[in-house]
Amino acid sequence: MSVPKTLEIPEGVFATRVATERALHAAHIARARHRRGNILLVPGWTGSKEDFTPMLPLLAAEGFDVVAFDQRGQYESPGRPDDDYSLAGFADDAMAVAKAAFRSGPLHIMGHSFGGLVTQELSTMYAERLTTISLVCSGPGALGDSDTRPLQRMSNALGKLPLAQIHEMRDQGVKRPAQITRFLGQRFTSNSPDSLKAMTQHLLEAPDIIESVAATGLPAWVARGATDDAWPWEAQEDMAHRLGTEIEILPSAAHSPGVEAPEELAQAWLPFVNKYTNN
Repeated sequence: MSVPKTLEIPEGVFATRVATERALHAAHIARARHRRGNILLVPGWTGSKEDFTPMLPLLAAEGFDVVAFDQRGQYESPGRPDDDYSLAGFADDAMAVAKAAFRSGPLHIMGHSFGGLVTQELSTMYAERLTTISLVCSGPGALGDSDTRPLQRMSNALGKLPLAQIHEMRDQGVKRPAQITRFLGQRFTSNSPDSLKAMTQHLLEAPDIIESVAATGLPAWVARGATDDAWPWEAQEDMAHRLGTEIEILPSAAHSPGVEAPEELAQAWLPFVNKYTNN
């Protein structure tokens, strides 16, 4: 679970809703004064657009229009029980957001954790529309079940127990500032149970499609926090090699660099993005 250090929206970032041909998505957006390209940021499981908010002005200052959005059924984006929560459906949603929010120009996608699985799917479906892909604290297919992340127990509980009860069990005994505690509870209980269950199942069952991603020829960037505790480090490093690159280690981050070390993440990532963006 990504835990923001602050809920203040930085200067130059505005909260809005992006209406697409498929759905309505809550988003945080920053616009560049002299735009060179576009960046779409895809959040992870139990996360939201806020997982990237501190980065937005840093990227906009480098000449990018930037959008971080809540995926379908995630936090402030609505989701119905009969919506398409397949990985392909989430990927279609992401491309629809990009189409609605951006004008022409290079399009860079960064996916965090589960958002990395969506980004991989997106790359195989829309390679001709993308400039680069970046995977942060993500992995090649399913994360799987474990004692530290009992995803199967979560999946079984969703739809049977109230979200507030599930959140209370997950967050029991953790001490945080009151404002952050309230936000985390509100975010979790605002999720569509159907969307959250689908995301959880994808984390349990998603196939490894890295060979297909590599076959697109899209430039890829891969990074993790130095103490990331999700996908095994060896799996992330191997994924990077299969995508023709080396993994970037972010010394000050764990599993959520966008809130734990946004400046460090932006500084490490921007040389890659700039390399594939016309000045």
